[in-house]
Amino acid sequence: MIRLGFALCGSFCTFDAVLPVMRELAETCEITPILSLAAAETDTRFGLASRFLAEVREICGREPILRPEEAEPIGPKGLLDILAVAPCTGNTLAKLAAGVADTAVTFACKAHLRNARPIVLGVSTNDGLAAGAANLGLLLNRKNYYFVPFRQDDPRGKPTSLVADFTLLPETIRAALEGRQLQPLLLPPN
Repeated sequence: MIRLGFALCGSFCTFDAVLPVMRELAETCEITPILSLAAAETDTRFGLASRFLAEVREICGREPILRPEEAEPIGPKGLLDILAVAPCTGNTLAKLAAGVADTAVTFACKAHLRNARPIVLGVSTNDGLAAGAANLGLLLNRKNYYFVPFRQDDPRGKPTSLVADFTLLPETIRAALEGRQLQPLLLPPN
């Protein structure tokens, strides 16, 4: 079985799209869930944090990593074959681009990269074609980072917003384990 780290950040509107994919991956992967505190603790119009956490626990069969110090052993112990961050918010994208490791998710990425293993990013950000574009560009050119193909989710209403097609996450993971970026990277609008 693939040892998959599955990190989730606070793009609450995508949780309903991501959790079924996590459930699908749990059939072929041993999943270690990693959550930002925003994802783990924030009740929103999209749902209660307690319900979300319960579903993640049920799918993965284990408690999620919530703090940087809990993520630190990922590197030295080589705990994961691959790490997916889906959804990956603009905030997390910026931190990864700048090398900042101050959350469970960013620290897990730092620890995992220590072993030169792949990280898959499923972006979900309202400023991906604005302030976040520079961070996206930096990570596209960094070794061991792979992206779930993405698109503008609402070109007229939110022209700078990008979101990954999370149904492509399993295929992107397989490609990343082979050292290649799934193509096409840029998808047409829905």
